[in-house]
Amino acid sequence: MTHPFPTPPIKTFERLQASDGLLINAERWRAAHEYHRLRQNAQYQCLNQPGIVCGLGVRDIPAPRQVEAKFRDGRWVQIQPGIAIDLAGNLIIVPNPYDFPIDVEVATSEPIMIYLVAGYVDPDELRRTQKKDIVQETYRIDQVNSSPESFAIEICRILLQPGQTTINQPTDVFFPGYNNIDLRYRRQAQMRPQAIVRMAQINHSDAECARNFFSLSYLLQAVEPLYSTLRGADEPGQVSLADNIQEYDILYLTGREALSLNSLEFESLKIYLNTGGVLLVDAPIDANPLIESTQALAQQLESPLKPLEELQRSHPLRTKPFLFAAMPIVNQQLIRLLVGGGIILVIGDLATAWGLDREFNLPRLTIRTAQELGTNILSFAWKRRQFIGLQQQDSSGQW
Repeated sequence: MTHPFPTPPIKTFERLQASDGLLINAERWRAAHEYHRLRQNAQYQCLNQPGIVCGLGVRDIPAPRQVEAKFRDGRWVQIQPGIAIDLAGNLIIVPNPYDFPIDVEVATSEPIMIYLVAGYVDPDELRRTQKKDIVQETYRIDQVNSSPESFAIEICRILLQPGQTTINQPTDVFFPGYNNIDLRYRRQAQMRPQAIVRMAQINHSDAECARNFFSLSYLLQAVEPLYSTLRGADEPGQVSLADNIQEYDILYLTGREALSLNSLEFESLKIYLNTGGVLLVDAPIDANPLIESTQALAQQLESPLKPLEELQRSHPLRTKPFLFAAMPIVNQQLIRLLVGGGIILVIGDLATAWGLDREFNLPRLTIRTAQELGTNILSFAWKRRQFIGLQQQDSSGQW
């Protein structure tokens, strides 16, 4: 599974071989120093992810005095000094406040999202009118109206309304509105997780198949604070078994009715499980048709389900990263886990405790315990896919 912040290409480095009498010219000097720069960047890429290190705040300002009168509108912002590191490990340093005009016109009747982004500029790629012994690495600030490319560092975003709007600070920084500076989606430079776990809900004929969809989001958000080795994808997906399901590490299915797969869906699921994917079936305790059909499906796939208590005490669903002796209790019912191959059957409607219930009645301890068991399930799905993937031919090196 490809990481959103990939590691460097798998290739060896070349460095200058020094020897007595070696003539140092400009080309060899550049080669010697380029080796150290690329190696430093590669080390950063291997261990960390790009983002903002410090600063790079954004505030609304009046138009600078030197600007022509026709450009003196209420659509100027000032980017504060700061440091960021991009995907390649390059330092982006903004040493002084930088005044920037928002000059996007909303041509439609609907608001549009714009993004202010910073990028690294290699001085070797600049056109210079005169040669200097010392050149300065610099940066570039751009505005784009689509999700920033992977090499760009998002500084802020603004949801612009149609018309000549004024940019301003939000009244509530956690809930910015139209034309407000929105800092909520900036990434911080930090240690990279070992994997981003992607989860999707399976949509099928059962009317209740989507009842826990928002709980999946809460679990994915909780993974990184609970277990920094992993991170959940930003949002869960929604798929049917006839779709391309290979991009997801774990598929979540719930409802009450019996599973009924056609031959195409069965083959798609079989390939998915054989290549390391995990199917998580989360059944209410009284959903006998779903429970029995899941057990029959596992038998058909020649991986019969066994209760977790009958498996090894060190089974990763029980021990990694969180240790469970007894399973948690949700809605006064003891959760049961049955496992076979890549299928996990949870009896007890575990996902209802991963997020906020409608009446806000779930105790914090119940939510946290359920999320920890959910993290064990996501960790199991990631490791299973990783181990199976490492035993197959794969040239990407991204497992």
